[in-house]
Amino acid sequence: MSQQNNSPASKVRFVEISEGNEGQRVDNFLITALKGAPKSLIYRIVRKGEVRVNKKRVKPDYKLQLNDLVRIPPVRLSERQEPAKISNNLTELLEAAVLYEDNDIIVVNKPSGIAVHGGSGISLGLIESFRQMRPQAKFLELVHRLDRDTSGCILLAKKRSALKLMHESLQKSTITKIYHALVVGSWNDRTRKVDAPLRKNELKSGERVVKVSAEGKASLTEFKVLERFGKRATLVEARPITGRTHQIRVHCQFEGHPIVGDEKYGTDEMNAEMKGHGFGRLFLHAAELRFPLPSGGRKVIKAPLDISLQKAVASFRSKNS
Repeated sequence: MSQQNNSPASKVRFVEISEGNEGQRVDNFLITALKGAPKSLIYRIVRKGEVRVNKKRVKPDYKLQLNDLVRIPPVRLSERQEPAKISNNLTELLEAAVLYEDNDIIVVNKPSGIAVHGGSGISLGLIESFRQMRPQAKFLELVHRLDRDTSGCILLAKKRSALKLMHESLQKSTITKIYHALVVGSWNDRTRKVDAPLRKNELKSGERVVKVSAEGKASLTEFKVLERFGKRATLVEARPITGRTHQIRVHCQFEGHPIVGDEKYGTDEMNAEMKGHGFGRLFLHAAELRFPLPSGGRKVIKAPLDISLQKAVASFRSKNS
């Protein structure tokens, strides 16, 4: 393996996709192929059409097929190739957050505020941290993603074969993701499904905002009320059937019940009130994962709420009692 400073990133490459990369998203493939390239650069070269698959433009979520020919353009990487070193505090935090680990996968209860991978000003994300924490692992990749402010269950694959199986399982909906969200107002018991297409928009600032739009992609989330706190708030369970960006957050907003602490899609009034009580994060938590194990059988992993979320619930309970 050559050093990153001698990386072939400075010239055009053509890579034929083998079984090991079949089914992988092209953006994730490029993050690995262009080690050290920031995520923003990866998305820019895809958007500009500099990345081609079989001589055609593709979107970041394109799933690579066997024998696809990927054109990887030359990119200029900064000389600062040495990754940030993980601190002892972060190592201890993430080791304590491991919910399950075997030879194929790791399930982590990701803390809120930690990005799943570096880029856009973030030098060290969850995946880069675990690569340093598991130096013996020759392969370590994210199976799926969580927003930076969302906490809870996230899957990492320790083998290419495990990653492929998990991606196939996501496509077949044999992986179930269950989230808990505290939403503003009293959620209607009759609202058990939100079927509203979502479309990504990019503002001039570069910020991504998702909106319900007839031109968007089909998006479905199932909801169930877990606990009511009068008319002020409701704790709901959300099961995304599709996997769109910000899906649960936008579907809650669309129903008139944005998630507490959501700076992008929430209400300033409720967010300000919660900050006054010492609660300043998005109340969205990936509480449970149900998935097939590469070694056989199925696994159910539950992630407990962190202290800040427990305090927020306790605060609403005390005011509602």
